[in-house]
Amino acid sequence: MDSLINKKRPPLFCPGCSHEKVVGALDKAFCNMEIAGDDIVMVSDIGCSGLFDTFFNTHAFHGLHGRALTYAAGIKMANPKLNVVVTMGDGGLGIGGAHLLEACRRNLDITLLVLNNFNFGMTGGQFSSTTPEEAIVGSGFLNNLEKPFDVCQTGIAAGASFATRCSGYIKHLDEKIEDAIKHKGFSIMDIWGVCPGRFTKRNVLTPKIIDEKLQSLSAIEGVVKENIRKEYTAHYKEVASALKPLKLAKEIKPEFKAPETGKHSVMILGSAGQRIITAGEILCYAGLKAGLFTTLKSDYNITVLRGHSVSEAVLSDEKIVYIGSGIPSAILAVDEEGITRKKGIFKNLNKDTLVITGKDIEIPATNAKVFAVDFKGLKIKSNERALASLAVMVKHNRIISYDMLISALKEIFNQKIFNASFELIEKIKNNELI
Repeated sequence: MDSLINKKRPPLFCPGCSHEKVVGALDKAFCNMEIAGDDIVMVSDIGCSGLFDTFFNTHAFHGLHGRALTYAAGIKMANPKLNVVVTMGDGGLGIGGAHLLEACRRNLDITLLVLNNFNFGMTGGQFSSTTPEEAIVGSGFLNNLEKPFDVCQTGIAAGASFATRCSGYIKHLDEKIEDAIKHKGFSIMDIWGVCPGRFTKRNVLTPKIIDEKLQSLSAIEGVVKENIRKEYTAHYKEVASALKPLKLAKEIKPEFKAPETGKHSVMILGSAGQRIITAGEILCYAGLKAGLFTTLKSDYNITVLRGHSVSEAVLSDEKIVYIGSGIPSAILAVDEEGITRKKGIFKNLNKDTLVITGKDIEIPATNAKVFAVDFKGLKIKSNERALASLAVMVKHNRIISYDMLISALKEIFNQKIFNASFELIEKIKNNELI
């Protein structure tokens, strides 16, 4: 098979740079395996290793520093038949360290070649995550304070099922790369080399010294038996194919006419556990039952089970461009926490806004029309107040109708919950004091 090297953009590195050796070995591996360029994707990021995608007549993706493995994962998942090879320097590896861990953990069938020359060669020879502690680099003494990153040991600990640590100058590097590409799972190669443009201007490092250092370490070469498992993409497909197909969203056909035309927003203010978000969803479903456009945004505490809970729904007979509430047509204020969260809006309200609240709740001074419900006297529980307030709003003939509300409940709830909700709404509907 012919070489895949791009003759219009042949490899060009500093004299003595190990990267050129890796380019040649990688090309030879492709040729040995007889892989066509259309079946390969070279993925790279920033730095000298980031030039690799331009040197081959293959598909290519060049991205942000340290992020190459994220793109590679998406490419492999989208088209599992492709041979995805990632080239990354030790600089990009450190910047994207979390992505390395996730790639190893998933065991995606991707080959990562780490072109490890122990510094940021492109930007001035600063220390990287693999720089030896004793090295002299362009960023002061910081590397003297840190333990260098062991690429393969980290990869193995994270779940890589194939790992190799070697010199970029060895004979038969192509065979090692070929083994990595053939492995069905995540393969990582820590390929050590010399950066003559930066690192060796301050430090003595030769291919012989690299060999000696590698020999002093535990050999890491090939399949990691304890990490052998199913390849992620194939396993994903296997599990996903056994799942029941998701049901398509049910079409909601307009059946009713809304009591008001135009655009209206409703703000529901409460606290966690009061089903504020659910009330917002019910309101939007009710709007859909009248053919209205609807939007819903929610605001609640990061603790979820405590704190404020706010729903802001917009219902309109025209397309909604801006989903903000502006001056709401109605506010359902059922708890102080939500009211406090949006207290600033009350001073801007006018008589066109209907505020529904509880007699036991204090709201900020406002010019809006306020209707207070005796929730306690009606024996309406805290988690029923939002739905009860929707029913009160309906009784005031605002925004949605009774039929719209009941139909929305049928869309959302099972029979048991619907029956309880219907009973609550009927209680509000039949109360002469509301």
